[in-house]
Amino acid sequence: MLPAKVCAYSLEARSKHSEAFEIRLLRLEETPYLYPGREGRRYLWDRRVCIWHNRDLQTFGPLRMMVPELMNFQGRALVLDPDIFAVGDVYELLQRDMKGKAILSRRRPSGFFTSSVMLLDCAQLKHWHWNQNIDAIFAFKLDLYHWLALKSENPDTIGVLEDEWNHLDVLNESTKLFHLTERLTQPWKTGLPVDFDLDQVGSYLYRPGFHASDLVKRVKQSFSSWRMLPMGHYLPHPDLQQENYFVAMLKEAIEHGAISEQFVAEEIQRQYVRKDIFDLLAKV
Repeated sequence: MLPAKVCAYSLEARSKHSEAFEIRLLRLEETPYLYPGREGRRYLWDRRVCIWHNRDLQTFGPLRMMVPELMNFQGRALVLDPDIFAVGDVYELLQRDMKGKAILSRRRPSGFFTSSVMLLDCAQLKHWHWNQNIDAIFAFKLDLYHWLALKSENPDTIGVLEDEWNHLDVLNESTKLFHLTERLTQPWKTGLPVDFDLDQVGSYLYRPGFHASDLVKRVKQSFSSWRMLPMGHYLPHPDLQQENYFVAMLKEAIEHGAISEQFVAEEIQRQYVRKDIFDLLAKV
C-alpha cells in the first residue's frame, strides 16, 4: 500500500494542474466479486493453468480493467500500476489528443501492449464488463494474460504511448513516469523475506512476450545484487538513482502530510516495507 500512496502523491506533486484531476486507489480487498471467493481457484495465463492467490504481488492486474465501468463509461481515465511514479506532469497526458483511439498504451518490442499504464476513453469501452470477464477467467474462457495484454481488443482502437510514459526500470532526462517492474529489487522491500514463490522468478524472467533486451537487463540486475543478501530475501535495487528517487518522494510526501510516519511504521511492522526505511529518509 505504501508505494501506491507514494505514486498518488507523486502524480499531484509533479503536476501544475493537480486540481483538474482526481486520484482513486483501487484495492483488491474492495472487490468482493474477485476477493476472497477466488482464492485457490485455477485460471489460464497464456494457456498455462495457474492457481490464484490473493497474496500474490501481481493480483492487482485485473483491477486495471474495471476502471471504465467505475467511470460509468464516461470521460477519460489514466490507469497506473502502484509501482509507477511521476517525474513529469500527467495533466499533459490527460489532455492528449487521442485521435479517436479508445486506448493509449505502450507497445513492447515483442509487439504486445502493456496495460500497466493506459489512457482510456471510457465511452468507447462499454464492452469491458468486469464481472463477466472475471467469471470467464475462472471458467477457462478468457486467458488472463491475453486480457491484460489487450490481445482481445481491436488493434485499430489502440494507440501507441511513448516509452517515457511507462519507462520500465529507466529513469533519465526524458522519463515522465518510471515503473519499478522487477519484483525482487523493488526498493521499499530490500532485506525483507520474499513473500512470493521464488520458483515464479524463472517464469517471470521468461514470461510470454518478454523481449531479449528485457531478459539481458534482468540477468544483469540479478548478478549485480544476488550475493548481497541471503537467498530468499528481497535484493538491493541495482540503480541507486531510482531507489533515491522513491525515497525522496516518500520523504516529501511525509513532510507535506500526505503520508504519516505512523503509517510507514505500521507498514514496517507488517513486513511490507524494509526495516531501515527511516534511516534512508534521514539521509535524503
